[in-house]
Amino acid sequence: MDFERMKKQIEFIEGIDEIKHVFRKTLLMDGSRHENDAEHSWHLGVMALLLSEYANTGELDVLRVVKMVLVHDIVEIDAGDTFCYDEKGALDKREREEKAADRIFNILPADQAREIRDLWEEFEECETPEARFAASLDRLQPLLHNYKTCGASWKKHGITKDRVMERNCHIEKGSKQLWAFVERLIEDSVKKGYLSE
Repeated sequence: MDFERMKKQIEFIEGIDEIKHVFRKTLLMDGSRHENDAEHSWHLGVMALLLSEYANTGELDVLRVVKMVLVHDIVEIDAGDTFCYDEKGALDKREREEKAADRIFNILPADQAREIRDLWEEFEECETPEARFAASLDRLQPLLHNYKTCGASWKKHGITKDRVMERNCHIEKGSKQLWAFVERLIEDSVKKGYLSE
């Protein structure tokens, strides 16, 4: 048994516990508090299992999507969560996340560090069918939360329909069917007063 390898893996596992302390702007669906990145990633993993039939491609590697959504926000342990509508925060987001990826992923043994880094890079580049579907889920999930909380985060931050449409139209690249659902959800949100025009 390679105890040095196991020691690095356990150190990484202990280190990523910090993701539970990274809180997002998204409220839980019951509105009781903000969700953390660990909850978000878990939610996306389950969504990938349940909604993969709606991906634009029939040959989707669902396990790869699940892996991607489970690791895509680990960098936020160091980089922090950047609110998706924060234009100023987005300016140095990539730089902060690259630095975090260098530190956090390299805690692992080299082969696993490369695998996790490759999954993170694939998600960020959004070129493969798996990455496009994973990104679709990453955008769908907070929309569902906003809908269930009567637009709480949208209202708090003054987010309008056009910004929601612009931010989320990329869902269509991963799933035309999920995008059709989202368009209806956004229209219903406007009709109910959850989201302003």
